[in-house]
Amino acid sequence: MTTTLITGGTVVNATGASPADVLVDGETIVAVLAPGSQLLGTDLAASVDRVVDASGKYVIPGGIDAHTHMQMPFGGTEASDTFETGTRAAAWGGTTSIIDFAIQRTGERVEDGLAAWHEKAAGECAVDYGFHQIIGGVDEYSLKAMDSLVDEGITSFKLFMAYPGVFFSDDAQILRAMQKSRETGLLTMMHAENGPAIDVLAEQLYNQGKTTPYFHGIARAWQLEEEATHRAIMLADLTGAPLYVVHVSAKQAVEQLAAARDRGQNVFGETCPQYLYLSLEDQLGARSEEWGDFEGAKWVCSTPLRSRAEGHQDAMWRALRTNDLQTVSTDHCPFCMRGQKDLGQGDFRAIPNGIGSIEHRVDLLYQGVVTGEITLSRWVELIATTPARMFGLYGRKGVVQPGADADLVIYDPQGHTSIGLGKSHHMNMDYSAWEGYEVDGHVDWVMSRGSVLVDETGYVGTKSHGKFLKRDLTQYLV
Repeated sequence: MTTTLITGGTVVNATGASPADVLVDGETIVAVLAPGSQLLGTDLAASVDRVVDASGKYVIPGGIDAHTHMQMPFGGTEASDTFETGTRAAAWGGTTSIIDFAIQRTGERVEDGLAAWHEKAAGECAVDYGFHQIIGGVDEYSLKAMDSLVDEGITSFKLFMAYPGVFFSDDAQILRAMQKSRETGLLTMMHAENGPAIDVLAEQLYNQGKTTPYFHGIARAWQLEEEATHRAIMLADLTGAPLYVVHVSAKQAVEQLAAARDRGQNVFGETCPQYLYLSLEDQLGARSEEWGDFEGAKWVCSTPLRSRAEGHQDAMWRALRTNDLQTVSTDHCPFCMRGQKDLGQGDFRAIPNGIGSIEHRVDLLYQGVVTGEITLSRWVELIATTPARMFGLYGRKGVVQPGADADLVIYDPQGHTSIGLGKSHHMNMDYSAWEGYEVDGHVDWVMSRGSVLVDETGYVGTKSHGKFLKRDLTQYLV
């Protein structure tokens, strides 16, 4: 097995930062030492296979993106990133583990959906991967199948209060699934938007001739996110199930989560980079020679972008500081403009919902450190440590400590990252939602379980490196 010594860097964990050397043996971190230390009288630098100089840089745990959708069928097409291309882009950006979603729809067997996603991902991932289970049809069969998910290492499942006719669960189905969550320890993940009401508003806007991408966000009004979030919280309170609300974008939804947490309820929230930086006003003003006002389709996602004038973006940053939101994932569900997003020309309802960000999450969150929105340790907590704890991976992942997997990133705070096509972009997309963004920092070097994925020469990983992660129950409950 290969031994590696990372010297001269500042190790940053959620608990703080200090100068330290990191010794890796095979796939595991075996020691975190004071700079220049000897181990059992041995000159480590002379005895290891590889020495990596991290002087002036941060050594952090590999990022964990707990919400991705590789090869997801949606809207008459399929997410453009395969497990191979998407996880390679993740590695470029300092993310060394993802948790994707296996899908079961109404009338399908949960077991078949999970098997299909195992088949898609096996041997195709550059980084380690796990699965959540989407339950798109809550019935007696799927509820029974949920009993065996924990044994499979699938310890969380997702329900949708949106998308009637596709994934939608009504309140009775949610109640029954949450009762199963309470029995099994599974964590309930919720897409909280009032889907039936959204469909009415969307049809009314379309009939009024309001068909451009901007009206996607108008139809999915913040009131419908707040209402659904409140309803999910109340059902979780009734059943005693822990609740994790995905891709929170409205400040009013955050207020619902904060109030529940103040009551001591096990309720958690995730936001995404697009809700920290992008806005409905940006989408309204988006135009290009090629696409005209359809340019805004690049930023169609659900939940939608929110108005900057109403203060939603500032509220998301504030909630990350106060821990009213606990994680930042990407909801990486990429679609190309040509042949995918353009299916919705003339009807915003037909635009495939999704933004690709898996490569840029670590950088975009670090820019929040530069601007003073979050601290250095909070950055690591958001991108790695809390996702590990929330989804049953902590100890193996999310921390630089002896015994943990050697998932390590060397991050240069003096470096610079320019985002856009032809720059830092390796996702399988024909545009970048982050075109023109500049980040005061750079991912220099990435290791996953002791294997180097990215070094000074570029990407040196392989698509067969990633292993399936059997996860424990959530380690974040109060």
